[in-house]
Parts: sequence; C-alpha cells; structure tokens
Amino acid sequence: MDTVETDILVVGSGGGAMTAAVVAAGLGAKVIVAEKAPLFGGTSATSGGAVWIPNTHLQKDIPGFSDSAEDGYAYLKALVGDEVPDAKLRAYLDNAPRMLLDMERKTRVRYRPINYADYHTDLPGAKTGYRTLEPLPIKAREVGEANYAKLRPIHPIASLMGMINWTMLESKPLMTRRPGWQKMMAVTFLRYFLDLPRRLRRQRDGRITLGNALLSRLKLDADERGVELWLESPLQSLERDAEGRVGAAIVLRQGKPVRVAARRGIILGAGGFERNREMRARHLGLDTPGEDSGSNPLNTGDAIRAGMAIGAKTDLMDAAWWAPCYRFEGEDRSYPMFMERALPGSIIVNGEGRRYMNEAASYHSNGSTMVKLAAKGEPTIPSWYIFDARFHSRYPLGPILPLGPAGDRLLPDKIKRVMKKADSIAGLARQIGCDPAVLEKTIRTFNGYARTGVDLDFRRGEATYDQYYGDDAAKPNSCLAPIAKPPFYAVPIHAGDIGTKGGLVTDVNGQVLDEEDRPIPGLYAIGNSSASVMGRTYPGAGATIGPAMTFGWLAARHAMGAND
Repeated sequence: MDTVETDILVVGSGGGAMTAAVVAAGLGAKVIVAEKAPLFGGTSATSGGAVWIPNTHLQKDIPGFSDSAEDGYAYLKALVGDEVPDAKLRAYLDNAPRMLLDMERKTRVRYRPINYADYHTDLPGAKTGYRTLEPLPIKAREVGEANYAKLRPIHPIASLMGMINWTMLESKPLMTRRPGWQKMMAVTFLRYFLDLPRRLRRQRDGRITLGNALLSRLKLDADERGVELWLESPLQSLERDAEGRVGAAIVLRQGKPVRVAARRGIILGAGGFERNREMRARHLGLDTPGEDSGSNPLNTGDAIRAGMAIGAKTDLMDAAWWAPCYRFEGEDRSYPMFMERALPGSIIVNGEGRRYMNEAASYHSNGSTMVKLAAKGEPTIPSWYIFDARFHSRYPLGPILPLGPAGDRLLPDKIKRVMKKADSIAGLARQIGCDPAVLEKTIRTFNGYARTGVDLDFRRGEATYDQYYGDDAAKPNSCLAPIAKPPFYAVPIHAGDIGTKGGLVTDVNGQVLDEEDRPIPGLYAIGNSSASVMGRTYPGAGATIGPAMTFGWLAARHAMGAND
C-alpha cells in the first residue's frame, strides 16, 4: 500500500471541513482534503449556508440591537440544560465571533446578519433577529467554471423553480408575497435570463448564493493556499499507534487504498449517519428510507464508525436535526418544510385527521414532535399537509408551483401520485384514510381560529419566529387563514431531517475523547461527525454550520499549535 505524507488530513469538504483546511493551510500546513463524493461541498453546499452566532462584530452597528456572550449563554443554557458541558457552550460562544472575524480578515468568507428570529424567543437571552448570518453572493466568473462544475448543487428547495438562486433575504418576500415581491421576482428572472453568454451555455445560475456561495469562497481560499482536494476518496479506517496517537488513515483513492500519514492531525468533518438505514434504525428508532433525509446522500456515518473502531466515545446518537418533509418517487432526498408550515390557509394533521402541534414553530420542533408522538404509538408518521385552492393559487410548496387548480394538469406525474385532491373535506378525508367527521371538525375549528386570529389549541402565529414566514396580508394573524375554497389538497408529510446530531464526543478544541474522557492525540471531529454542542436542541437558523466552522477553526489551530 502506498503512503502519502501530509501535515493535516481533513475528511469531508463541507463548511466546517473546508474552514479547517483553509485555516491549517494558512498556518503553513500541507493539507489534504479527502472527499467521498465526486463533488465537493457536502451538505453545507446544498443548504442555506447560514451561521447562528451571537455577539459578532457584524451586529454592532445595527440600530436598536444589542447582544452579548452572556445573553447567548443564557439562551443556550435554557435550551440545552446540562446535556452539554458548560465549557463546551462557552467555547462556542467565545470563539464563534473570533472565528468569523478572523475568516473575514484573512479569507474571502463574507456574511451579513439578517432579521431572522431565534427559534425560541420566549426563553431568556433570546433575540428576535440578527444572530443568523447568511453568506454574501458571489459570481460564477469569480469562482471559475472548473470549481463551479465540481461544487455540489444547492438543494432544489433553496432555489426558485430549482434553477434560479436566491438569498435568504430574497426568499421571504417572494414566498410570502410581501409588498414589492412582484418587482423582486421580475428583477430575479431578468437577472437570470439576461446573464449572457452564460445562459446560452448552461442552466446553472451564474449568481451563486447560500451554501454554494460559502463553499465557493472557501474553495478559492483553499486553492490559493495549496490545499489538495481528493474527490471520490472515502475514508476506510484510522490508525492508532502504540502510544495511542492517531497518525494515519486509510483512504480509498482511485479504487486503491492509500495510507495517509498526518504529522499534525486528522480532522473528521464528513457529516452524520442519516443515510445509513441500519444506523437510523438502531440509533434513531426509525426504520425509514434514507430518502426521508434532505441531506447529502453519501452521509452514511463513515467517520463516526471509524472513530468508534479505535475507541472514541459517542453521544446524542438518538438525535437529529429534525424537519417535516415531503418526498417524491425517483428523487434521492426529501424536501424539508422550512417555510410552508407558517403560511396561512394550511395545517398539518396526523393519520386520524387531527392537528397536534403549532405548525409555524421551528422545523426541528415540528419534526421532533412527530418522532416523539410516533414513538408513543400515535399516527404522526406520515402526517398530512392540508391546504385549499386559495393557498394553492398563492404560495409554492417546494416543486408544486402556485398555479392553482387549473395548473394541476401541468404537474409532473411524481407529484400527482402523492398529492390528494377532492371537492370536499369529507372526500379528502376518505382519500387520506381518516374519518371524514374528524377532519371536518378539525378544519371547522381551525377556520374559527383563523377568523378570530387566535389559535386556542397551539398558539400558532403568536411567537416572533412564527411570523417570519407568515403573510402580512392575512388578518388578524399572519399565520392563519380559513381552509375553505375547494378543491382541497393533502400531501403526505414524513419525519425527515437535515442531518444527525450524534457523533464522536469532543473537547473545547474539537479533540476526540475516548471512553474515559481523555483526548485521543491527533484526532479531531467537527460538524455532524461530532456530538452537537447544541445537544438535542436547535436555537436558530445556522446552528449546524456555525459550530462546524467554529470547531473546524479551533481544531486546525490546535493541531498547528496556534490556539491561545
């Protein structure tokens, strides 16, 4: 077997992994990035690319807004409790702002804070905006066609019609038809179609946004620093020597095993195990297809299992970043419901036709509720997303465009096969297999709440986060409107995710710990390959990539002896 020597081996090429690679290379390391897929970017590239970081330098000049590390700690502590050591929470809150500032000073990474509320604004220390930051767009011509061609595309749900890129700031008014949305839509379409001569050569948008923008910027910095990217090179195993140090890994490259000896360290950032059906069943208690996940199809837990094989400790293996989702035949991933649940004129019901949660709460809260109730024997997997003709004419539902009933004949067969349609609520109930009287009562009760603006059952539309994706035209509650105009529709909803939360236990520098809570020299884990610093909770948009980048930054610096 051939041996290749390097200073740092990074396994995976998502936001955290590429941050680690760029930082280590910037400190003078020779770096190899081993990526399992033929494309780089991982789940981060397909996502919104946002980071959730309290108290950053970018928030200082926002009128009327203030934040602090103590506010961030109060909020995280109220959510996480004692599930994660205080030292780990503090390490994130203290170092995430430092990471962001350092990356902005030394790399092309650029973010901006947006007025996106924390997911639990009723808790102490929560903020109603600006802790979520989104990547700034970048042009394809700056990135280069070779890099763009090797970048994993954005998830279809994170673009307009699956082909036109948008930012988080643009998606909100377009989805909810806020004032000025028509002009924004026109500008967006014109910008895309008038991008000549690119438009004559390929469909992919030349304006790169969201997770694709983050990974494009990181790849340029990696190239500039001489980082070597190995595609189609999955991790096979780790080597631990007689002194207990992990100094090498076996990587399959071009179909042959290669031993990569890493003098300074190996950083595992290869995602979770959500696409491994056996691990899903064993740890999550869900014997469901990997397609229920909205993440990278190659996230099968390779790095986690390699760490376990050499004595690493694991935690939170029963947890995931949950999200209700819908999926269609022939597609390799689900469509997580990030926005639609808050839109007025829609509800989610269980298999009996009953509501069981505040649909407008965070997708993680909704998904967690589905899973917890299903574990108790309640018929929440699958559930059903119910809406009427008015909703269908006004709002998109993933690939289901707002064409109204007249446009149903234009829908692809894969959508027609799963979407139910009836001229009455009773008829819809029979199609989804529940008692018509139960669904009729559910709709009647909800419609009463929509008229008064007060959801007496689940308080939908009261929290600041609920209202973010509401429609201001719906009065008196932006998240409520009657389901009253036939025909009526139902789409099956599954317990999906955007990744698993459980993985290798790490310390404040990202060092992997053994079963005795001792650091394993030479081995680091970040992102969904590690047990989440957020525990089983989800504080706000960007709480996955924020820690991945922060602990990637810390791990690279620690391996290179540069941490303060």
